[in-house]
Amino acid sequence: MNDRRGRQAFALQLAELLLVQLANWRWGWRSMVVLGMAAPLLSITMLGILLRNTGVVGLEYVLVGNVVLALMFENQNKVSSNFAYMRAKGTLHFVATLPVHKSALILATVVAFLLLALPAVVVTIAAGSRILGVALAPSPWVLLVVPVCAIPLASIGALVGSLARTPEEAGSVSLLLALLLLGLGPVLVPPERLPEALNLAGYASPATYAASALRQVLLGPVSARLALDLGVLAGLSVVVLWFVERRLRWRVG
Repeated sequence: MNDRRGRQAFALQLAELLLVQLANWRWGWRSMVVLGMAAPLLSITMLGILLRNTGVVGLEYVLVGNVVLALMFENQNKVSSNFAYMRAKGTLHFVATLPVHKSALILATVVAFLLLALPAVVVTIAAGSRILGVALAPSPWVLLVVPVCAIPLASIGALVGSLARTPEEAGSVSLLLALLLLGLGPVLVPPERLPEALNLAGYASPATYAASALRQVLLGPVSARLALDLGVLAGLSVVVLWFVERRLRWRVG
């Protein structure tokens, strides 16, 4: 009975904190969505011109790689800045005085920015496929894959935000990490066009597994590799969120 009440209390806290985070962005979500679409669509247009003669496979990598880019810009970077801002302004100390679980705040923040990132992701997929002339073959698995791809990226942002000294430092480090993860492994570019060292380094990047999973559920076909990709991403999410929870200072009373 106590366990059931505990789960109900946690779910209630999660829902309330999610609404708080979404309400904090009620005035700025429009600009967030617009900026989140601008970077990937500009990248799609430029890379599409440069790689137009590489064939359909190359253009498919450009499309899916920029979907990952949209998740990073509107998910990873925003989560990083949000946690750094809450630390700098004393918001975490205030929330810690309330009867809420630290993990509920972390999870609510990650989910809130995932929801705010979805419009940019959908527009990037729809508009990018038309710009590049890539045919979509979406699978029902996409409803599971997008959140599973987004959460580890947001978790990395939360870790950066919990370690950075200022919001500005968090933004710079998160942007640098986003560019680094996009460059490691076959995310924006097919593996045969990358040096072997980058392909090997890609096994350590969550962006590689996210791009692989998204290619399967957006373009087809879905293979057994999807289970591996989702397993790695889910495991990384658990590990990084655990580090974030241990890192955040929390006080009661």
